Order: sequence, then structure tokens, then C-alpha cells
Amino acid sequence: MALLSERVLNMSTSATLAMAAKARELRNEGKNIIGLSLGEPDFNTPEFIKEAAIKAINDNYNSYTPVDGYAELKEAIIHKFQRDNQLTYEPSQIVVSTGAKQSLANVAMVLLNDGDEVILPAPFWVSYSDIVKLAEGVPVQVATSIETDFKMTPAQLEAAITPKTKMIWFSSPCNPSGSVYSEEELRALAEVLEKHPNIYIVSDEIYEHINFTSEHFSIARIPSMYDRTITVNGVSKAFAMTGWRIGYIGAPTAIARACNKIQGQITSGANCIAQRATIAALEASKDKIQYMIDEFLKRRDIVLGLLNEIEGFKVNIPEGAFYVFPDVSHFFGKTLRGKTINNATDFSLYLLDEALVATVTGDAFGNPNCIRISYAASEEQLRAAIKQIKEVL
Repeated sequence: MALLSERVLNMSTSATLAMAAKARELRNEGKNIIGLSLGEPDFNTPEFIKEAAIKAINDNYNSYTPVDGYAELKEAIIHKFQRDNQLTYEPSQIVVSTGAKQSLANVAMVLLNDGDEVILPAPFWVSYSDIVKLAEGVPVQVATSIETDFKMTPAQLEAAITPKTKMIWFSSPCNPSGSVYSEEELRALAEVLEKHPNIYIVSDEIYEHINFTSEHFSIARIPSMYDRTITVNGVSKAFAMTGWRIGYIGAPTAIARACNKIQGQITSGANCIAQRATIAALEASKDKIQYMIDEFLKRRDIVLGLLNEIEGFKVNIPEGAFYVFPDVSHFFGKTLRGKTINNATDFSLYLLDEALVATVTGDAFGNPNCIRISYAASEEQLRAAIKQIKEVL
């Protein structure tokens, strides 16, 4: 038997991928599982992006790419940051990676030393904690609740900071809660961070365009935060390009160069065809993808309406992404169809076994009272899934 490293033995399996795998197993057994576990748009990649990829193939883009991305893509990213976020970057501050997950891993590896603490407002995206641990950092969870729309307050941030705090990681719009931090809220958090100049911020903005509020605000726009913020983004969610695997960062030059260095030893440059397609995606007007955003908003409202009809589901109104994160603690301690529900994991597995609906336990996101439901599925599937959930409850 192979003697595996403590590093991998101590690592959790991604709960979203584990639930998707379990759902696939049940489908292979002939069960009609409705998957609401993965954060993957059910739309096809827009035609103009596919055409750019086809052109790249025909133009014989097939060689290794620069580690930090094609110069033309970096220019498109710089323009996107200026147009959408009012952020100014130089090419030396941009690194393109194989998905935003690699971008996050790069940042953790180049900034964290053994014992450095990283504040994670909970709920947080499922991989944050294990990426931090892999880089020998210490995740520090700050619990939030549905009553505050799952957002961390300045007082909570201040209380979580210690002499070992190196970074804070958060996403807005948030996976899994769909919460969006307003400009006012981010400025209030920045006031706390201004008193602690050695703390870096990772602002994960992958769901930026799937935002039902009036404006997306990047914390790096605050002058005192610009030189301390790594803004992470990509094309997976808003452009329905999950499998294309392109993410990127805008960061202080020294951090970007370090990410380029570590990526050069691990994967080198991202896929050449996907990079050319991403240029087309980022240069396009948001109007080109508005139909998807409008559909997500419609689905959100359908899901909220249906969940509010189920006694025991406590829901707030998420302002972005494509998730709802209901509090289901009402069911804890109850026995349903002979199965005792002790926690959100039990509840999520109960829904899979009895309602044939795949969700994800909130425990994986740092909130053990909730489950995550993705509405990146058709209206027909969403209505059927929630009808089945209601029936088994």
C-alpha cells in the first residue's frame, strides 16, 4: 500500500464534486436524480466565443503559451478591469491561470508561511479552507448568519485579527450564499484593515456579472486597499465556460511575478485555444451575456417562491451568483421516513436518497445549518426538484 503524504491525507475531498459523483452513481443505477449541487451554468458557451476558438484552431494556435498568458489576453484583462471595475493594472500585474481555482492556489502558495492565519467569512467557497491548509496556513472561520445575509461585519473582522493574520479571503457575489457586499459595506471593512497594514485581501469576483444589484464594487477600488488586494476572476460562470479553465488575477507586481514563478514550475501557461476564446469573451459587451443573467434572476425568484412554501426552510434573498443557501436547522433532531436528521449533511443525503435531488451540505462551506441549492438548471428541473423535496418533507 502506498504511503501517502500527510498533506493529502489531511485534505478534504471537495464536497460539491463528491455529491456530483454520488449523484452520477445513482443515475447509473437507473435513478432519475436532479442535480442541483454543481455551480455550473446549464447554458452553452455563446457562439461568438466558440467562433473565436475555432478561428484560433484554424490559425494554428497550438504551441506552449507564455506562463502568465498571451500578451493580447492580458491587454483584454487590463481593459476589462478598467471598464468594469475602474481598476488600473499593468501587464506585469496580470497572471492568467488554468481556472480561478489555480489562481487562488498560486496566491496561497506565494504568500503563506507555516502558521499564517487566513480569515474566511463563513460561509465560504468549499475549496478556500483546504487551499489555505495546503499552503501551511491556518483557516480562521468567522461565522455569519442568514439574519445578516451571511455577511461579515467590521466588528467581526476586527475581533478575528491576530498578530498571525496574513490574509482575508472572500467572494462577492458569494458562493454559496449569493450575498453581495455593497460599496458601503466594503468601505467599512477597509477601515478596519487600514489599521492592520500587513494583511492582504483576496477578492474572489468570479460571479461579478451574475449580480442582481445596481453595481458590482471591487474592494481594490478603495485607494488604501489597492496595493494589498489580489482580485481574482475568470470566465467560467458569467460566460458559461466552466470547462475552458481560464482564470486570472490583478495583483501587486511582486505577487503577480511570484505567481508566475510558481505556475512556471507546476503547469506553465494555460490552454492556447481557451485563451484566444477568452479574449473574445472579455472584449464583448455585457449585453452579449445579459440573457443568461436575466434567466438566473427569473430562476432565483421561482426557487425562492417555491422554497417559501415548505415549512422549515428559512431563506433570505441572495443578490447574486446562482445559489440559495437556506437554513434547514428546523429539521435537525427529527426523524423522516425512519431516518434521523442530525445535521445538514444528513439532510442533504436524505434529499438525495428520498427526493432524488442532489444538493450540498452547508457544513462544507463553514455553515452547518444550511444547504446549498444551485439554480443553474432549467426551470422545469427546478420546479420538479422542489416539488419532490416538498413531498418527502
